[in-house]
Amino acid sequence: MDFERARFNMVEQQLRPWNVSDQDVRDLMCQVPREDFVPEQYREMAFSDMEIPLVVDGVATGETMLAPKVEALMLQALKIQRHESVLEIGAGSGFMAALLAQHARHVTSYEIRPELARFATANLRRAGIGNVGVEPRNGADLLRLESEREDVLVLSGSVEIIPHELLEKLNVGGRLCAIVGTLPIMHARLVTRLGEKEFRTEELFDTVAKQLSGFPGKPRFTF
Repeated sequence: MDFERARFNMVEQQLRPWNVSDQDVRDLMCQVPREDFVPEQYREMAFSDMEIPLVVDGVATGETMLAPKVEALMLQALKIQRHESVLEIGAGSGFMAALLAQHARHVTSYEIRPELARFATANLRRAGIGNVGVEPRNGADLLRLESEREDVLVLSGSVEIIPHELLEKLNVGGRLCAIVGTLPIMHARLVTRLGEKEFRTEELFDTVAKQLSGFPGKPRFTF
């Protein structure tokens, strides 16, 4: 498998056509070795335009990695700065955290599945990325617990709605990026906190992703 050719094709055939115009983001997608973050049996598919199943020790977890173009577009929208802290919900393989860590001061990544938390930690350690901490916990706990505010929140999965309690965890000037909706229609969304009571929402692109556990859904009408 020629990974360098596959990496080049990912940029030219996926990222550029999907308007990933930020050269720093394109470079970053080439610099962090994605093939080292996918399960061994899917290594040759590391740069395919698809969600890759996450299998740990031969056991399917039911979770997947986001497609490369989705990761790149989220990074491009967030515009992370070197002084900023990032909280990710849904560590998965650790690849998105590895990307975030290249621009951030520190990344904390929550992963509800202990086996994936271990998998992500091992991948990050092997890649020599030291400014990421993976915690085996449910990110939905943030909705109920007091915690420090963050500069950036990233949901590496989908939610039906973005709870206001999550937006309250942002610093002023902070951003949250998430995939929002239900099948078959979901949208990547960027929310920026402009002030204590003011938020700006931008629709980024259409996509789909597996739903994160524990987050509330839309109210259902009953008769």
